[in-house]
Amino acid sequence: MSKGKKPGVSFNSPVILSFTAICFVTLLLGYLTRNATTNLLFSVYRSPFLSPLTYIRLVGHVFGHAGWDHFIGNIMLLLVVGPLLEEKYGSPNILFVILITAVVTGVAHCVLFPGVRLLGASGVVFAFILLASLTSIKSGSIPLTFILVAVIYMGQQIYEGIFLQDNVANLTHIFGGIVGAGLGYVMNKKKMNRY
Repeated sequence: MSKGKKPGVSFNSPVILSFTAICFVTLLLGYLTRNATTNLLFSVYRSPFLSPLTYIRLVGHVFGHAGWDHFIGNIMLLLVVGPLLEEKYGSPNILFVILITAVVTGVAHCVLFPGVRLLGASGVVFAFILLASLTSIKSGSIPLTFILVAVIYMGQQIYEGIFLQDNVANLTHIFGGIVGAGLGYVMNKKKMNRY
């Protein structure tokens, strides 16, 4: 810090901070409307293709959360990992990762679990976890950290999906991780522009 300059707060990660704010407002709206807004706009479930709300929900579900614990669990991880990724890959690419993860997990959920409602940012969290483990990829090699993260996180989700009935959308986590790994590979190969 230069002499005479007062310390301040910087808006260091516009996409992650905006995502956090939207999730927070969505949670408050859910409480104020007794979950009417959460069910209408911020949860995904199979609904008619002709309804415009179907397409809003395919993205909106990542903003909805079932309660404070759900919100805090997802947002804490996003706030730890997200700004580092946004600095490395750029805000437009991180926004793209979020949108693609939302659509992929939303469509997969509607196809595979038509009668179940899905909400929350955990698919995005898993995309970021796998994306973060690929940040040090070198030409022609796969980081050992990526392999360990993929085996541990994805293995846990497969195990829990098969053996536990805990109301957690394990398949969403797996699809989110796949999206993060795939886009991480593409971005690290310089096939996506940073800005």
